[in-house]
Amino acid sequence: MNSFKTIQPFSIGMGDRFGHEAQAQLLAITKARELGITVTPVWNKSNREHTLIGTEPSDVLAAALGAIQTMGWNDDFHIDADHINLTTVDRFIPASDFFTIDVADYTGKPAKAEDIQAFIGAHQSYLNGISIPGIAHPLAFTESLLQSTAEKFLWSMQEAGRIYRHIAEQKGSHNFITEVSVDETDLPQTPAELLLILSMIAREQIPVQTIAPKFTGRFNKGVDYVGDIAQFEREFEEDLCVVSYAIREFHLPKSLKLSVHSGSDKFSIYPIIRRSIHKHGAGLHVKTAGTNWLEEVIGLAEAGGEALELAKEIYTLAFPRFEELVKPYAPVVDIQRQNLPSVAVVQGWTAEQYVSALRHDQSCPGYHNQFRQFIHVAFKIAAELGVKYTNALKKHREIIARNVTHNLLERHIRPIFGNE
Repeated sequence: MNSFKTIQPFSIGMGDRFGHEAQAQLLAITKARELGITVTPVWNKSNREHTLIGTEPSDVLAAALGAIQTMGWNDDFHIDADHINLTTVDRFIPASDFFTIDVADYTGKPAKAEDIQAFIGAHQSYLNGISIPGIAHPLAFTESLLQSTAEKFLWSMQEAGRIYRHIAEQKGSHNFITEVSVDETDLPQTPAELLLILSMIAREQIPVQTIAPKFTGRFNKGVDYVGDIAQFEREFEEDLCVVSYAIREFHLPKSLKLSVHSGSDKFSIYPIIRRSIHKHGAGLHVKTAGTNWLEEVIGLAEAGGEALELAKEIYTLAFPRFEELVKPYAPVVDIQRQNLPSVAVVQGWTAEQYVSALRHDQSCPGYHNQFRQFIHVAFKIAAELGVKYTNALKKHREIIARNVTHNLLERHIRPIFGNE
């Protein structure tokens, strides 16, 4: 493969919907360093979020650079063009140096018959089984599995190659990091399918740095993991082993690592992830986008007075637009409108009640899982409020920043990457 930019072993994707929390986020990274945890910051924002809020990728870069200058940061950082495809990538190319190529829209579209047959032919030796260090039993492959995996993923990985080459032509292959995302497909990938997908990526000569598979269970936005934790642990460890094997087998970059999407607030599986990456000496990227927006709303509610009224107004305006706000995120939220508190109830909440409902503290009797998910997808309302919302962020910067830093450091970085 040609020269390419590499990523550090541990990195965290930090979403910042409105571009006001970069310094608070970077403070969490610097505090982690003081604790001996080296994590590279990656500010990420998707095309959908830019469109809803009315921002550009250059705004993400500007916010990050402002924080970096203010805090004297002199280490690596990245700007992630999150979940892009060939129709959306161009607006990101000047400002971004990390591109998350999302192939969900292309998965299942068949490649040319001759390409499928060539792929199957190149992997006939796999029919004898593949023994991968760390996995108890050899991975089993059949003609049917080769066929079905090629039919489902080959064309989408070819599209990933086209997107990668499009970016490389404009930026130079040594100036950006490539992630390939298959986490928004319909079913989790088995370790055998993941190995075949990595083979497809290698055949496209993509110097992939992170791969985001779909795991078993629900990775809903802003709330804890829902699923069989023991099964997740087996899958996660096996995927780590597959990635390590694929690096050697397909001559992929040695820095290739797993990426966990919708990774914020998955508290029940963080101990598993931490144990596994340290056990295998593996790297990891985790995306935590929307949890920071929620901390802004928590901070406003906590501030009380007119800031609390603004937090209530966001819910009041969002509630009658339930279908519109939830629809784009339907695969990654579980919200029933009838289970949400009424507008009248929320209007009567104290600051403590609002914060208790929204803050992700499952031991708190007032915590409301579905309320939290709904506020998570309601950032469009805050965007429509414009300067009324952003002026409130400025006015209450101190209390919001404290929440953002604490959430990122204590609930995410330390549990995921720490050695304790």
